[in-house]
Amino acid sequence: MTERLQTGAVLQRWQGERGTYHLVTIGGETAEAIGMHERLRRLEFGARRGFGSVKVTARIGGTRWKTSVFPSKTGEWWLLVGKKVLRAEDLAEGDALNLTLELY
Repeated sequence: MTERLQTGAVLQRWQGERGTYHLVTIGGETAEAIGMHERLRRLEFGARRGFGSVKVTARIGGTRWKTSVFPSKTGEWWLLVGKKVLRAEDLAEGDALNLTLELY
């Protein structure tokens, strides 16, 4: 069973020790739905995935890719956006995005 969620978000840049990453922070009702999905999967299978992540197929514009979203300590979720997606959709830090997630 897959669940499809849509939300708006802003592309952010984070400078880590090992490099620069682009990500989207997912909050609000969308974050609550992802959290509920993760809890139900944990009950069904008896264990969490690595870091509490949830497998998704993400879509920004015409680009789709399989990845995972990761929980933050504040109840939000993070989606990393790779260079291939940034180039394909001509994205830069601060761009507003329409994001579709299919949860697995």
